[in-house]
Amino acid sequence: MNQTITPWEVKGEIDYNKLIKEFGVSKIDKKLLERLEKIAKKKNMKLHHFLTREIFIAHRDLDFFLNEYEKGNKVFLYTGRGPSGEIHLGHAIPLMFTKYLQDLFDADLYFQFTDDEKFLFKKDLEMDKVSEYTKQNMLDVIAFGFDPKKTHFIIDTVHANLLYPEAIKVAKKITFSTVKAVFGFTNETNIGSIFFTSMQAVPAFLPCKLKNRKMACLIPHAIDQDPHFRVTRDILPKLGYYKPSSIQCRFLPGLQGIKNGKMSSSEGFSINMSDDPKTVKNKINKYAFSGGKATLEEHRKHGGNPDIDVSYQWLVFFEPDDKKLKKVYDDYRSGKLLSGELKAILIEKINQFLKEHQEKRKRAEKQLDSFVLRV
Repeated sequence: MNQTITPWEVKGEIDYNKLIKEFGVSKIDKKLLERLEKIAKKKNMKLHHFLTREIFIAHRDLDFFLNEYEKGNKVFLYTGRGPSGEIHLGHAIPLMFTKYLQDLFDADLYFQFTDDEKFLFKKDLEMDKVSEYTKQNMLDVIAFGFDPKKTHFIIDTVHANLLYPEAIKVAKKITFSTVKAVFGFTNETNIGSIFFTSMQAVPAFLPCKLKNRKMACLIPHAIDQDPHFRVTRDILPKLGYYKPSSIQCRFLPGLQGIKNGKMSSSEGFSINMSDDPKTVKNKINKYAFSGGKATLEEHRKHGGNPDIDVSYQWLVFFEPDDKKLKKVYDDYRSGKLLSGELKAILIEKINQFLKEHQEKRKRAEKQLDSFVLRV
């Protein structure tokens, strides 16, 4: 099985058990789920279906973060976005879950927009275009419903005066041999890219610096971003801070099937948060890989395979109702539900999700200034 997984590229059919072993992260076990459920019940919340369905599958030191929270100590969240294009449904997964975590822990969120990263790593991307993407991405993030009083946007080039003095402290502790080994850098890699992980490390301890107190940090992210935070975890104790905890999710499969890795806008088959209903319908009907049989008669007799059908796999992410999801699974497996009918269910679900998001996004423009970090 061929798979390529770096912070900048994901290709192939992903073996998550193999990946968890290679990265050295831990699977989220029943004990952790029980602890999270206990916290949720106290807030009159349910355990998120991203947890019960193993969409968020792994962690680093989540137990430490929960210990700090349960002791009544102040904790915070950190995540981010590299603004190199529109936000699509694949990007929505960690954002939806981060919003859930903010509500669950009543925690401040520090959200980093790594505009410098995208300029440095993408050869044909100019800075003025990155800045345009940054603003548009910020509006989309706001539309996910984050608390403006507890959410703080950090834009690397805008907040350089705040980030750089801390980033050089990180950089001084990281050797070139370390970043070469972790990220595969070569002699042809530009020196800005080599330095970048020092900038990405800063929000994992910046709130501690600003508030002059040690606090536990939890970073929700897709599992391909783990290398950045492995380096961060090694360095922060040397600077007098806790290692950040993290919780990692698997990828939303690409429309063309689970063997083609995660959804990618660069491949041209993504569904963007700005897509209209007709566009969504056309993309799903045209590109979504089907687990159905070749003929109607064969499908009715033998049923489809929801385990490889993209429409069903997407419903695992976007249909929170377990009973509805099980009925779709059983009906498709039995042949009662046809591939076209399954696609129609997904199209309706995604279009409703996007409609609500786009309505919230229109209101986000007036809120933008209140989200940008002021110190």
